[in-house]
Amino acid sequence: GDQPDIFGGGSASCSADWPLRRRQEQDISIFGPKFVFSLVAAWFRSFPHYLPAGMMAALLNALNSDSHVELSQYRDQHFRGSRYEQDKLLRYSCTLYVGNLSFYTTEEQIYELFSKSGDVKRIIMGLDKIKKTSCGFCFVEFYTRADSEHCMRFINGTRLDDRIIRTDWDTGFKDGRQFGRGKSGGQVRDEYRTDYDAGRGGFGKLVQMQRVPEPRQKF
Repeated sequence: GDQPDIFGGGSASCSADWPLRRRQEQDISIFGPKFVFSLVAAWFRSFPHYLPAGMMAALLNALNSDSHVELSQYRDQHFRGSRYEQDKLLRYSCTLYVGNLSFYTTEEQIYELFSKSGDVKRIIMGLDKIKKTSCGFCFVEFYTRADSEHCMRFINGTRLDDRIIRTDWDTGFKDGRQFGRGKSGGQVRDEYRTDYDAGRGGFGKLVQMQRVPEPRQKF
């Protein structure tokens, strides 16, 4: 008989759209373990004697999940595409975004650290779009997903140049993304900082503009 359709109205009977439906079932694993567990629980409450093969595969993947390599809540708002497309690229990406770097950290230092988790394919340094100098982030691309996952487990949150660096999944580098998005040329976060950070150019750009130098006294 017809099986219920969890991906839309109607039933999941054998029909012309079965290949598409099959792919949708397999792709639910990209939403992460919490989503998969809640979906399977809801399914079993209504249909305890039937579980699609694609959903079973997603459940097994969720049981084998590793919290260190799960997607974070952050999403690049400049990504051109749907959230679903973005998440799918992130799930299979070999590229990491690296943030909170010192402006003085070199590409050689980054390579030395990140190569400890696997073979690094390339490093793209983040640049101030006006000065063309380092502005505190980079992209690191590995040859394999496994090596990039090792990096998420063992390098994210460690120290480089006496700074705690963070790594996050990236959909893949495209030309132009190496430049800061702030109005002054660097990263947006450095526009609004109110603290003094010697490794990232001192005070934030807005604070620097507001600081009026004291007039010199004439003798």
